Amino acid sequence: LERYDTLILDEAHERNLNVDFLLGVCRRLVERRPELRVIVTSATIETRRFAEYFRGAPVIDVEGRSFPVEVRYRPIDEESDAEAQTLPEAVAAALDELRADGRGIDGDALVFLPGERQIAEVREHLERSGTRDWDVFALYARLSAAEQERVFEPHPRRRAVLATNVAETSLTIPGVRFVVDAGLARISRYSPRAKFQRLPIEPVSRASAEQRKGRCGRVGEGICVRLYSEDDLASRPEYTDPEILRTNLASLILQMAALGLGAPEDFPFVDPPDTRLLNDGYRLLQELSAVDGDRRITRLGRQMAALPVDPRLARVLLEAGRQRCLSEALVIAAFLSIQDPRERPSDKTEAADQAHALFADERSDFVAVLNLWRTAREQAAAGTRVLRRWCKEHFLSFVRVREWYDLHEQLADITAGQGLERNATPAPANLLHQSILTGFLGGIGVLDEARTYLGARDTRFVIAPGTPLAKRNPHWIVAANLVETQRLYARMVAQVQPSWIESAGAHLVRRTYGEAQWVPARGMVMARETVSLYGRVLSSGRQVNFASIDPALARRMFVEEALVRRQSSLRCGFLERNARVRAEVEQLEAKL
Repeated sequence: LERYDTLILDEAHERNLNVDFLLGVCRRLVERRPELRVIVTSATIETRRFAEYFRGAPVIDVEGRSFPVEVRYRPIDEESDAEAQTLPEAVAAALDELRADGRGIDGDALVFLPGERQIAEVREHLERSGTRDWDVFALYARLSAAEQERVFEPHPRRRAVLATNVAETSLTIPGVRFVVDAGLARISRYSPRAKFQRLPIEPVSRASAEQRKGRCGRVGEGICVRLYSEDDLASRPEYTDPEILRTNLASLILQMAALGLGAPEDFPFVDPPDTRLLNDGYRLLQELSAVDGDRRITRLGRQMAALPVDPRLARVLLEAGRQRCLSEALVIAAFLSIQDPRERPSDKTEAADQAHALFADERSDFVAVLNLWRTAREQAAAGTRVLRRWCKEHFLSFVRVREWYDLHEQLADITAGQGLERNATPAPANLLHQSILTGFLGGIGVLDEARTYLGARDTRFVIAPGTPLAKRNPHWIVAANLVETQRLYARMVAQVQPSWIESAGAHLVRRTYGEAQWVPARGMVMARETVSLYGRVLSSGRQVNFASIDPALARRMFVEEALVRRQSSLRCGFLERNARVRAEVEQLEAKL
């Protein structure tokens, strides 16, 4: 960064991995380059802590234009089970109060809810009970672009926008003068024990509550109704945990190793990462063969670090280059790196499902993605207007399809620069799935008697609804994504063979052997082998040559059984001589 004299890090309060990593890089840079200016900006940041982090940096307080906001606490009444107030009822009561006692303020209401399911429940309740002067809209990340745009269109009546925390900082809805805050959000948390991402609903921090309140003080004075008590708010943590304390760190560790920035334990993070998360990140990189047993980056790891995707997807791309199915793997890696372009409007779910089913494959969601890609490319060849119309007809986001295309081209250029060649002819699906396994060995599962899947390290999950495999339930599967909401769901799933898993995880499988036996017909010592990966048995009872496992014991058994006891078809002069000598010794023994 020697060409620059000033760096600005905006929205630092989001504290995602990139922000924390860049803060650490800047901290090291300013120690080496005193003339470098680093400006860290945020609306809700721990100013004193960040100033101390940068060795006493000055704090510049820039007052934005804001208006006073009245806060009302209306905690949900849960005192008696018989008359417990539900969240939809509490939201309806808050909207009724704002309609009746809004202090003459005219504007829209922004209702913060934790997730899509709660938005659907509240919307249904409001529409069933009568919204009384409020038009109800929904706003969350998976909505179609057209549905999201409706929130910003002119409207004659008051609106109640039911939103997740996407409306907290990511976008500003015009005309909002009221906020109803449930005080909850889905927070992504990684489980290092179970190796999957959880999405529990948790109370938001005080900083998030303040950020939500501020959304109704942008254009005039407003009113914020909090569906929790003031004591509850005071007991909450001041800030949301930064991402570095609640996510898998494999990507960060790999980038630091490739850039020669030293061990993460010694890097000046604002919040040092948890040792358990670091160890888990190293274990994943060892699973991917990106680091060795001494945690040193491997040649394969350096190749993976050069690809701007998750390390698991980078591993898949490198294996696909070896397996001659890189063309297909590039499509899959780009798809898994963006938000799913398939849309499912709440009022047209059946039509959307039918449109998406045209591309489905009963054995693999990955093949379904390839089918979608090929058809989209055919439409794109006819022009942008044709592609846009086709996307609308098939419930696809045109913007995300274009993003998919752009990322695919970037990955294709980078892999070509690494000497990986794309296959000119379509590769068989089994090669693609074997390549995918090298990156997602932690996503394997085998069907049990309860029709659920036993996964790696004793996890138990089901295939998410909406995929053909959920109806078929094949015996062995691999999933690219395991996420826990109401239960643990597997998404992006494919049917696989246990032999493919054994091959992809050859450096990780555990082999155990039964009692070795001399087999005269085969002239060797054999043993029954059991192969397992992360607790799941891949094969059992297979006979293998014991000489490759324990040569000394196999030799001893060969001598005893084949040479001494003559349990073989060998015909050699020394064996006949040994037999005569043994007969003479036995005769002497009998006489004595």
